[in-house]
Amino acid sequence: MTRVWKWNRPVTVREVLEDLQQERTIAYTTVMTVLDNLHQKGWVRREAEGRAYRYEAVSTRAAYAAALMNDAWSQSDNPAAALVAFFGMMSEEQRQALQDAVRIVQGPETRQAPEAGEPRAAQAEQRENPGSAEDAGGR
Repeated sequence: MTRVWKWNRPVTVREVLEDLQQERTIAYTTVMTVLDNLHQKGWVRREAEGRAYRYEAVSTRAAYAAALMNDAWSQSDNPAAALVAFFGMMSEEQRQALQDAVRIVQGPETRQAPEAGEPRAAQAEQRENPGSAEDAGGR
């Protein structure tokens, strides 16, 4: 899968074989069997091209990694504790990537830093009804 994901396009057994042979000796039939197994498991789709097939990943590597994390997390009897333990294992770079991802998912309306002492509910209401903060203060 690493080779198929790396190229991000349909690949032939021959292309994968030639790439792998730069690192080690491997037989054509071995690569063909692995790609066929991946097809049978639904990881790749294939399209006939002459007497051969072109194989293409069904999902991205990122989607696969996300599915693995979701599966592992959903099997926990204490999801919050599992997340705390997972975050504790992260490097600073990984934590920064997580913060960036959360900002992306939250969208632009939640990216503002809260004003000191202002409750989150008031911030949310102010974003939804910009004039309401002044009105609420006078009541």
